[in-house]
Amino acid sequence: MANEGSREMMIIWDFDRTIITEDCDRWVVLETDLTKLFHRVRVSLDWIQIIDRMMDALHAQGKTINDFVDRLNKFTIDPQMISAIRSAHELGCEMKVLSNANQFFIETILKNNGVFECFSGIISNPTVVDEEGRLRILPYNGRHFFPHGCKHCPPNLCKGIVIDKIRESDTKKRGIIYIGDGKDDFCPVMKLTEEDHVMPKEKLILYYILTLTKLPVNPKIHAWKDGEQLENNLVRLLSPQPEVLES
Repeated sequence: MANEGSREMMIIWDFDRTIITEDCDRWVVLETDLTKLFHRVRVSLDWIQIIDRMMDALHAQGKTINDFVDRLNKFTIDPQMISAIRSAHELGCEMKVLSNANQFFIETILKNNGVFECFSGIISNPTVVDEEGRLRILPYNGRHFFPHGCKHCPPNLCKGIVIDKIRESDTKKRGIIYIGDGKDDFCPVMKLTEEDHVMPKEKLILYYILTLTKLPVNPKIHAWKDGEQLENNLVRLLSPQPEVLES
């Protein structure tokens, strides 16, 4: 009979420090002259609100959407990671991005690196361009920051709740492969079952939570250090295995 690798799966990818090796929000803080503003607002605002406030200040300086695109196009995805994404896509696996970054940043980077079409959806903080041409970044769960009671996730987005919604709406009842790196990736991992898989990036927070704290988790753990190892893990899990005939 076929082994578990033949079961149809859905892949949920984190973005920052997973698909890309950096944090796509950080340039807003590190590469602008808005350091004083950042330190002034960080004590009272959530991270997404901070980045939105920084976008507003940059707009006031005359920066346009095209300026933001030019900067985001400097984020390159490692060729090994691109190969891993394309291999999973070619094997017919549906893939989604689940990230606490934002829709505009993620979509721009994926398009520039030629893998946007590999994903069926981006689940992140939404963005809009207002009538003045200003990029606005909004919290995923609404401007009122409805409490979700999760100690692992930021107030604007609980990834565990998203996993529950994905599972409920999936009529095919597929298994889930979750790929991530951070503290807020632990919550969705706790929602997975013994038939699912989690792939934490080595030497980052999620990896240490899963491998050093010995917290009980249901999914099978497959750590990876680079895109090549990740691709090998994915191909092994997604490729149909030959039938084993009894003698």
